[in-house]
Amino acid sequence: MSRRAIFLDRDGTINKAIVRGGKPYPPENLTQLEILPGVREALTIFKQKGFLLIVVTNQPDVGRGVFKRSDVDAVHAALLERLPIDEVMTCFHDNRDHCRCRKPKPGMLLAAAEKWDIKLTASYMIGDRWRDMAAGLSAGCRTIFIDYGYDEKRPEMYDYQVKTLLEAATLICNDRGEGNI
Repeated sequence: MSRRAIFLDRDGTINKAIVRGGKPYPPENLTQLEILPGVREALTIFKQKGFLLIVVTNQPDVGRGVFKRSDVDAVHAALLERLPIDEVMTCFHDNRDHCRCRKPKPGMLLAAAEKWDIKLTASYMIGDRWRDMAAGLSAGCRTIFIDYGYDEKRPEMYDYQVKTLLEAATLICNDRGEGNI
């Protein structure tokens, strides 16, 4: 029997993005990691409804030589320790690498679906950027856009728009408690 998952972007969805000039950036290291308010509660709600929680994140600054992989790994280890996340999947490639895993391509979601026996059409992709929405739609997931009003390209399509991850959890789980919008 296939399982359901919540695919989550990392920066701006789970942890606070560092916004400069209206654009979001990841924390450079563990000292800058700040889990957003309501995230723990939202993830607990998802787990209670039987969802797997898979973080899918682009971290091209490692491939570009801007961040150390050990710093990104330390952030992921802290998230896995502090939150009920089942797995963190990371693409370290830049756009020029033309890989299949870098969002907006759905490679990480498809790989997770195969590994965890996930039914993508019964799953959700939640994120704060157009790449998250495009990856989720390409994979066949329902999509929830957390809108922070960044000064950048906006998603062209998504299923729902919210202001926080906790609002997304309420939206998903509000339909007779079944976890199906």
